[in-house]
Amino acid sequence: MPVRHRVQILPAGTVFEVQPGQTILEAALAAGLNWPRSCRSGACRTCMCQIESGRVRYRMEWPGVSPEEKEWGCMLPCVAEPDSDLVLRQV
Repeated sequence: MPVRHRVQILPAGTVFEVQPGQTILEAALAAGLNWPRSCRSGACRTCMCQIESGRVRYRMEWPGVSPEEKEWGCMLPCVAEPDSDLVLRQV
């Protein structure tokens, strides 16, 4: 059964929940966060942030993040759904 996941944004400490089937960006905007964004398709990279803890899965095969950036924990919340609770850092 799909599960909601909790997301905390650093450094502010803001917390919101992501519903099953919702991207992290969709949930952040629904929670009233003013998250930087533009294309919502993983191409512009405006929404990029860093994963401090937790796991995500992408809705697309190539989410616009290089292998090196993935190693550093970078991700695009516009095309990502959480696989666990997350702690993210806006960059």
